[in-house]
Amino acid sequence: MMLARVADSLYWLGRYIERAEHLSRLSSVMLNATLDQTDSGVQAVWIALSAVGEPDVSSAVGSFEAAEALALDRSDPNSVVSSLARARENARQVRDQITTETWERLNLLYLKVTDENARRDFAEGSTTFLQDIIADLHLFKGAADTTMSHGESWRFMMLGMYLERAQLVSRLLEVCFAETPGRQINDHIALVSLLRMACALEPYLRVYTAEIEPRHILEFLVFDEDFPRSIRFATSQIEANLSVLARRSASEGAGPERIAGRLKARLQFADINELENQGAGALLTSVVNECARIHEAIYETFVAYPLEMRLPA
Repeated sequence: MMLARVADSLYWLGRYIERAEHLSRLSSVMLNATLDQTDSGVQAVWIALSAVGEPDVSSAVGSFEAAEALALDRSDPNSVVSSLARARENARQVRDQITTETWERLNLLYLKVTDENARRDFAEGSTTFLQDIIADLHLFKGAADTTMSHGESWRFMMLGMYLERAQLVSRLLEVCFAETPGRQINDHIALVSLLRMACALEPYLRVYTAEIEPRHILEFLVFDEDFPRSIRFATSQIEANLSVLARRSASEGAGPERIAGRLKARLQFADINELENQGAGALLTSVVNECARIHEAIYETFVAYPLEMRLPA
């Protein structure tokens, strides 16, 4: 069984990498949307800032300043630069568990966003700056997938990545489709921006052509079994990785694989009609809460398990 601190670092490495990519994409889409000086652009900004928990969107600063803060504010623990710094620190602690290719890719990206000229580079080409970060994170994930052994280390990293993704996509959809009076998003351009924030525009268009409808977006991003950024796909990967890890653990903890299995089954056998009858907000909130329970159970099972299990007699 892997050491608790090693499993913890790899798990959080995956989570911070996914968070950095999500925030970079939200910032990039928000900046592009505001080029169109209409209500659609305003709605896109509202979606992006609400999805990251901006407490008072109405008093938010301009979109450029908001995007710059999301990307480069070191005092914000959830900014891109903070997420990458934490990912690098976790990677440094488990340097022997990851490959040279993955470490070098992450280190180069960290040096880029913490460089003294980063703010100047962002000001001169904010969209390019953010797209380069996303591309570098894709290279990191590709290097991890193709150079690391798909054993425990890789699985803990994937577990963190998919758990973070399920929560982030759920929160993004909650902002747009929860049953909040006056906040339903129906504008065509705003819905396209939402798909871009989920990195789902082209895959969505291949399924539904040019029919951009809230119902179809919900169906695709919640229930599609093949799209890697749908909630169903993410929960399926969480369950699969936990099932393998659980077979190697003798823990009697909360059984995160059982919680993940129930969530996976619920999404597998639900459909858009059931979602609409019950209300999208209820299901999306349930997914966020279940992911939080899985996170707690992961800690009980793999990180904070009893001392006698770490040092058997």
